[in-house]
This record gives sequence, structure tokens and C-alpha cells, in this order.
Amino acid sequence: MAELDQANPGKRLVRLRLNGAWREDAVAENQLLVEYLRETVGLTGTKTGCDGGECGACTVLVDGEAVPSCVTLAVRCDGRSIETIEGLAQGGRLHRLQRAFHEKLGAQCGFCTPGMIMAAEGLLRREPKPSEEQIRTALSGNLCRCTGYVKIIESVRAAADSEP
Repeated sequence: MAELDQANPGKRLVRLRLNGAWREDAVAENQLLVEYLRETVGLTGTKTGCDGGECGACTVLVDGEAVPSCVTLAVRCDGRSIETIEGLAQGGRLHRLQRAFHEKLGAQCGFCTPGMIMAAEGLLRREPKPSEEQIRTALSGNLCRCTGYVKIIESVRAAADSEP
């Protein structure tokens, strides 16, 4: 459980593993995870869309599960592992989902893409070779305003068919 930060009333010390590295920060008890990621840590790949958990633009992985960070309190992430779009690429090499979205034209304006990729990554960790129905279900909480989802689904399928 996050401890009260005596130097900053109304804040708690939160220790979490962010993209593989442990860190500790004082966060307001009412600060949302998306605000923590964007404003405190400076990871702006996670987008703020609807502020109500409806559009999926802010999707991150919490302990490997896709969650909307706009309705998740940062203090609830104490001791947990958080992964953002910035943590997927390794050694300067794009992650297979990032590569597939680029090659299969799954990204249009790019605003929804980080959330789509994180939701898809959560799926591929649970189900390495998902059916189209499973892909559609996993992405059902993510809205794209530019396309009809065909290229997005093709991108996820291509990533599933590639080497991790």
C-alpha cells in the first residue's frame, strides 16, 4: 500500500515498475495514472481521449492486463508493473506490433494507435495466435476515428504471425 508522504500532505509515495524499471514518486491521492505518466514521468505516448474509460486511447498494461489509465488512480498502482507504448521497443528496434501497424497501415492519424497496440499486446500475451473474433473483442474498447478497423485487425494478425 502506498505510504503517506509526510513532506507533501495529500500525496502518497508510490513505488512501481514502469517499463521495466522501478521508480518511486509522490503522487496526489486523486491523480489519475494517465496524468502521472504524461505529467510526472513525461511519457506522452499514452493519450488522453475521453477521460471516462470509453475510447481506449489511454490504454496501458497493468501487470500485463490492458486497462484504461484515465480511470485508474496512480496510487492503486503501488507495487505493480506498468507498461506503456514507450516500453515496447527494445534496443532501438520496433516491437512486432509497432512494426506491423507501420507495415500494414494500421495507424492513420496515430492518436489511437498507442492504445490499440497496448490492448493488442495484452491479447497476444494471453493468446499468441488469436482468431479475428478474439482480436475484435480485445480491441472493442478502443475507438479509431479515422478508419474502419480493417487495417488495424490486419496489423494485429500480422504481428501474431511474426516472431516475437
